[in-house]
Amino acid sequence: MTDTQRTQARTVTKAVIPAAGLGTRFLPATKAMPKEMLPIVDKPAIQYVVEEAVSAGLSDVLIITGRNKGNLSNHFDSVPELEFTLERKGDEGKLEKVHGSSELAEVHFLRQGQPLGLGHAVGRARCHVGNESFAVLLGDDLIDARDPLLDRMIAEHDARSATVIALMEVPWESIHLYGCAVAEETDDPDVVRVTGLVEKPSREEAPSNLAVIGRYVLRPEIFDILDELEPGRGGEIQLTDALNHLAEGKGEGPVYGVVFRGRRYDTGDRADWIKANVLLGVDHEELGQEIGDWILDFADRLRARRSGD
Repeated sequence: MTDTQRTQARTVTKAVIPAAGLGTRFLPATKAMPKEMLPIVDKPAIQYVVEEAVSAGLSDVLIITGRNKGNLSNHFDSVPELEFTLERKGDEGKLEKVHGSSELAEVHFLRQGQPLGLGHAVGRARCHVGNESFAVLLGDDLIDARDPLLDRMIAEHDARSATVIALMEVPWESIHLYGCAVAEETDDPDVVRVTGLVEKPSREEAPSNLAVIGRYVLRPEIFDILDELEPGRGGEIQLTDALNHLAEGKGEGPVYGVVFRGRRYDTGDRADWIKANVLLGVDHEELGQEIGDWILDFADRLRARRSGD
């Protein structure tokens, strides 16, 4: 799709990024720093997510924050004293990186107020989104820029007048870690009709191995559903419950899923965060060769150490 075609066809122009979580799995690192600011190689995780939205044509970005999240707004703001220092040193490369984050998008911030769950956070976006469809991107799931997902989801939303969620095939033994889709095949192997959602089912109870991952294109009807929703798991307003309501045919439009088969990095878990740094590090333009060589050498030493145990 060309930029002109995208502009002409665009019905989704805004992205919402919930970022109000406490990041307790990363304590003490997140005691004074938002988990969204943890670096993946040389950029904070939240910047990858904003860049993904912008690449899909969504340059109006609302970040839902909580307490002690001031670093997020600072990161997307200009820093005159730093910029002046870099200009004086003639360090154009670093100056370009600093400008890049502050000029990336029109970034807005809204406090969630109370930690009442993902559904509540998304519902708070109504005042910014209005009566428009919008995308939701969760910061724990990073989608590799070489494998775009949002463009396809928005295209399916436009073609089918539907809510669209991102799905990924996972091993059956891992499905209990995810929301799981009850799905019907369509004439496209990468698109399914979603008729229900089950939150973290056992392997025996799972209707499929299609896991819900953190990308959604939502119609504005989601707001009224969230407003009327009773608290679910953990006493919180669950976005999955609202989506299940739509999937069961209780809304104005259907729910479809785009099955993502590209590279995805889960940064919500400590081990997976480290893996994400390694996987993106070896492909980094400046650091990749050095990191790759070190990994190969370390792998040999690790094998030798384990064989000697």
